[in-house]
Formats: sequence, structure tokens, C-alpha cells
Amino acid sequence: MNLKHIIITLGLLLATVLLKAQIGTKQNILSGSNTITTTVPFLLIAPDSRSGALGDAGVATIPDVGSQHYNPSKYAFMDKGQDSGFGLAISYSPWLRHLINDMNLAYVSGYAKINRENVLSASFRYFDLGAIQLRDERGGDMGSRNPHELAVDFGYARLLSDRFSGSVALRFIYSNLAAGMSYDNVKIKAGIAAAADVSFTYLNDDITTFGIPSTIIWGINISNIGNKITYTSNDYRDFIPTNFRTGLSYALRIDDYNRIMLTYDINKLLVPTPVVYYSTRDTLPNGEIVSSGEYIVKEPEGAKDPREISVPAALFTSWADAPGVEFGGSKFREEMAEFTHSIGLEYAYNETFFLRAGYFNENAKKGNRKYVTFGIGLQLSAFGLDVSYLLPVTQNNPLANTFRFTLKFNFNDLSSNKSK
Repeated sequence: MNLKHIIITLGLLLATVLLKAQIGTKQNILSGSNTITTTVPFLLIAPDSRSGALGDAGVATIPDVGSQHYNPSKYAFMDKGQDSGFGLAISYSPWLRHLINDMNLAYVSGYAKINRENVLSASFRYFDLGAIQLRDERGGDMGSRNPHELAVDFGYARLLSDRFSGSVALRFIYSNLAAGMSYDNVKIKAGIAAAADVSFTYLNDDITTFGIPSTIIWGINISNIGNKITYTSNDYRDFIPTNFRTGLSYALRIDDYNRIMLTYDINKLLVPTPVVYYSTRDTLPNGEIVSSGEYIVKEPEGAKDPREISVPAALFTSWADAPGVEFGGSKFREEMAEFTHSIGLEYAYNETFFLRAGYFNENAKKGNRKYVTFGIGLQLSAFGLDVSYLLPVTQNNPLANTFRFTLKFNFNDLSSNKSK
């Protein structure tokens, strides 16, 4: 079974359920859905307001200070043609406020150009889950905790040609849900992992569309390629959210003051799809009875237990491992359903005032996240402010009324203004 971080999938903060998975509880596909779950899903939350307003699209948007999360290779095109540049973005989002009043996500990202071709970048992400009263499966009081998770990463981006760039980022991940406590005589500890991102960007701003100067951008980022996590001393570990993201954007510079950008992203988790296990006391085809604690795959027939799949293997097998049980037996339909889609539209006036809107779509049997997003931005000299708002399409969605706020600073612009 995959560790269920139901903070995101269900909006419930029951850390004991997460830990119970590693202690030996078996979980089959739930009727009507087959959602892929991983540890530390906070790594997938759109942390900045600009992308948050574009339906969580950002892998191929026009480069900005907050590019670290979606595609750090875009930093190579910041301050294009200049030998120096330095920017910082600070983002904050009260999270799941429809359910919880003390959960929030804070994010800081930035970049610094070494020279015209080379850029260093970094970010820090802190997810505060608020105060949680823990209880065991019988309702017994296990005390209260203030769980939190964080990630720190450093990246290096380089222009490989005038229109193509690449980047590598290294990440440290720390997840403390209930460290120091015990469950069923198993001691709980903090989860730790290391991961890497590999990304590329193609940017061509030397084209025209019906005589209108235009820019086309393609981006790809495979993020969170790293070791599995455990919260106990159990040998079984769960996948972190290794993610494939690619997309395109097209921008039209209508005149000296008006610009429009349309962007589209697709995402897929590169971790195993949950399988159907035989339940305890089921009879196997060979006549044997399944005993407690045994994990024997029932569907798809002949599939390998996800618990035994390595991270490198999952990068390849996850493209064709869907059982198809909830999709009329069609493995292909389920694989296609595992892609999420983001589309966003941005209007800029004089690169000073911005209006944004977007839509995010996920298949109903893979999480059913569907929402529209809106946002505005203001850029004054070297300082900027972005705000976004999320409006779910589905009812009773824990993401309802989510706001994100981002302050941006481009110190290269500030220096340029002073020198004039």
C-alpha cells in the first residue's frame, strides 16, 4: 500500500492513519476510484500566486522570480542579455482554511546570475499543519502535536544556446508528523529524503503571428527524483511525489503596452499506480488461503507489488502500470486519466498590471480536483505583489476559498533605476 497523506486527498489530519500503513495495514483500491497517493504531497502544492492564478500552470510561462518550483531552467532567461541579476520572491498561503484555521504554507525562492549564461537558484518551503489532536483507532487520546514539513533546494541553470537552457536542482526533505510517539509499539520518527529535479526550457521570442511579435516557450521538468520515505523503523518505504511536468505557452505582444499569454501544462506522477490485493482469508488460484500481513497482487494479473518497485524502475514502469479496474478494464484509459491538466491566461499592461485566470482538471477517479483560479498582479519598479484565489468546481472541496500572496523583488531592476 502507498502511504496515505490524507491531509491533501481528504483534508483530514489523522497522522496515525499515515503511520499505520507502514506498520502493516493492507489497503485495496477503493470502490469507484484509484487515486495515486505518496508521502510529502506538500511538494506538489503550487506555492506562488502567479502560477496559482494560472490553474497551477508554470513550467512554460514567461520566466519570473518564482520559477524554482515549476522549472528552474527558466532562470537562465531572466535579465536576458545581462551579466548580472538577482531576485527574490516570498509567498504565503493559508491552506485548507475551509476546514482548518491554523494550517499554512510559506515559500521563499530566488536566483542570482553568475554571468550571462549561468544562474544559481534556491528555495525554502515550510508547511505548517497546525495543532493536531492524535487518537488511535479505538479513539484513545495519543496527545497533541504540531506537525510540520519542509524542503530546501539549490539549483544551477545554464544557457545551452540562445534559445535553450537546462537546470539541475538538489532538494532536502524533512517531514515530522508525530516524531517521538509510538503506535502499536512501533516508534515513530521524522521522515527524511533527498531528491533532484532535471528541467529544460526552449524560448523563442523572435517570431511573429500575423505581424504581431510573439514568444513561444516549451518547458519540461521531472521533479522529486529521490529516495523513499519511512516514518518508522519498518523496512517498507513509500514513494515521494516524483512528477513529470511539461507544457507550452504562447505570448502576443500586441503593442508596446499590451501583452497576452496562453499557457498549458500536463502532469503525471511517476510512481506506481495502486493495485488490487487479495484480502485476508481469500482463496488463491492455487487453493492457498491468504494469511494476515500477506500482500499478494490480485489485479492486474501478474503485476509486481508496488512495494517492491524501486524508484528508478518506477520512472519507466509508471507509464504503463494502471490496472484498469475502475475504467472498464481499460489500462490505457486509466493511464490517460492519471494526467492532470492546467490552462492559464495572463494579460499584462505595460508589464506593470496583470490579470490572470486558469483552470485545473483532474479525473474524478484520480482525485477529482477541479477548480478555476483568478489573480491580479502589480509590478512597480523592482517590487511586485501577486494575489490569487481558487474557486472549486466540485462541492465541499477542502481547497475552497484558497488565497495565495506573493511579494517579488528584482534587485537588478532597482540597480538599473538608480543608475539612470
